[in-house]
Amino acid sequence: MDFPEEYFKLLRFESVGADPSRLGECAKCAVFLKEWLSSAGFAVRLAMPDVKDGKAAPPVVVAERKGGEGRPTVLFYGHYDVQPADPADEWRTPPFEPVVDGERVYCRGAQDDKGQFFAFLLGMRDYLETPGEKPTVKIVLEGQEESGSAALCAMAPEMRRELAADVLLVCDTSAAPDMRPAIVAGLRGVSHFTIRLSAASRDLHSGEYGGIAPNAAQGIAELVASLHNPDGSIAVFGFCDGAIPPEHEERRLAEAFYGGDEAVAADIGCEPAGGQLGKTVSQRGSFEPTIEVNGIHSGYGGPGAKTVIPCAALAKISMRLVPGQTPAGSMDAVRRHLESRVPRGMKMAIEDWTPGAGGFRLPLSSPLFRLAQDVLSQMDPRGPAFVWDGASIPVVSVLKEVSGAAPLIVGWGQTEDRIHSPNESYSAGQFARAREWAQKILAAL
Repeated sequence: MDFPEEYFKLLRFESVGADPSRLGECAKCAVFLKEWLSSAGFAVRLAMPDVKDGKAAPPVVVAERKGGEGRPTVLFYGHYDVQPADPADEWRTPPFEPVVDGERVYCRGAQDDKGQFFAFLLGMRDYLETPGEKPTVKIVLEGQEESGSAALCAMAPEMRRELAADVLLVCDTSAAPDMRPAIVAGLRGVSHFTIRLSAASRDLHSGEYGGIAPNAAQGIAELVASLHNPDGSIAVFGFCDGAIPPEHEERRLAEAFYGGDEAVAADIGCEPAGGQLGKTVSQRGSFEPTIEVNGIHSGYGGPGAKTVIPCAALAKISMRLVPGQTPAGSMDAVRRHLESRVPRGMKMAIEDWTPGAGGFRLPLSSPLFRLAQDVLSQMDPRGPAFVWDGASIPVVSVLKEVSGAAPLIVGWGQTEDRIHSPNESYSAGQFARAREWAQKILAAL
């Protein structure tokens, strides 16, 4: 199968939504999508988010194609923003120029989520061109998913009528490792923030001031280490309050999907030793909340030595939330924890808090799941697996509430796609599966 040239055009936009300097690229990408959807018979508008704190956000593409009277309304969600290319020197090909090697195309966004959502849109177009009455199809594509979906989360409540639907379709997750289809029955929520520590007015000579001046690098290490107990459990009082544990059947199906520690170790290249001792990989990866350190920056990190006492440090922290937790409640607990442990002689600020959204789990008895099982069993005789994804699509829970739609989340990613990493890719086979899935599920609906 050859990849369509319009997919390559989409990939060439450097639409890093979290980077203010790429806002123009995001706008160009949104215009491209508007024109493409218009050519497919949709009425399309670009919704411009409000400027907040002097910062503009990428446009939201909102489209609708009316269907037959009495037919269901389907809302499809995707995101056109991508992760930064960093570290750029680890890419074997230019990160924003699609390069085909064998069956795979290599490019930032090749899978997440440009490849997945665009393949679905192509399948949707294929279906809409067939004879017969069709459902009403609505589409919302945003440019901030990778940084928390703040703009769309804020806009969505005012778009209730525009987004109202019966079913919410999302193609931004993974199939089972052997490409067996997978239905996502739950997602964790996500929230993130920055800790900033300051001490002296400048970096100091470690000989003259060692043992006298407070060390911000040491302080940030102490703060982030305090977030967990020695057994890996979360040490923040009140953080896990309200968390709803999974039911027995959910745990059983999740255990069957993960395949044990050996499979995970082969994937990540080390022992899966994160999280709390005594809990299985599937528990830790699907049903438990987390607090993760995404990065620590302080002092000198270049070649050789520079004997200084750092005057400042920062840490980037993300939290994955499960049903029963709220972003605000979890952040309050973490803030109290950190404020009570600021090292002597230092000042702490918590910045850039992005609330994101909470997690959710869907009932396995859902009629929509039964329909999806039938469709996916036509595509693969093994039928689908059920997955409780530890990752997050922050706005899905918001769209679920605002639209009134039942979510159906099916994607075709694989670990070898290396999303969020250098040399991201997507295969022709996966692209074809996503396109076929769109055709079949829309026909069934």
